[in-house]
Amino acid sequence: MAVEVGAILEGKVTGVKKFGAFVRLPGGETGMVHISEVSNTYIQELADVLSEGQTVKVKVINVAPDGKIGLSMKRAEPRPPRPKPTRADTGRVWQPRTPAPQKDLSFEEMMSQFKSRSEEKMSDLRRVTEARRGGGYSRRGH
Repeated sequence: MAVEVGAILEGKVTGVKKFGAFVRLPGGETGMVHISEVSNTYIQELADVLSEGQTVKVKVINVAPDGKIGLSMKRAEPRPPRPKPTRADTGRVWQPRTPAPQKDLSFEEMMSQFKSRSEEKMSDLRRVTEARRGGGYSRRGH
């Protein structure tokens, strides 16, 4: 019986080593399940999970030209659904800011407020930019 990549078969564990387990397939051929292909969870010791004579379901993941058969137990089972990350629900819903109450201002008063806020923002921006350059001094005059 020719083993095909992608086939899901049942076999018996014939040997357990630190790096993986050897499994005899129905056609009499033997393949190996690497420790990383046994489970979706971390395994410290493979002997804690598998034992000789145990029947396991495996998926053929590759067949090398020299006849070595690579198997996977975790790919033979449907993948467990990943839990979706959730944000802490604070119960608050985003709302746009309500504009500050407008008084009846003249055009000149509104321009004065705008200019004042603009100068404050530019001052903050200059301070942050100079701090990033390292020192806050200007190289223009030197």
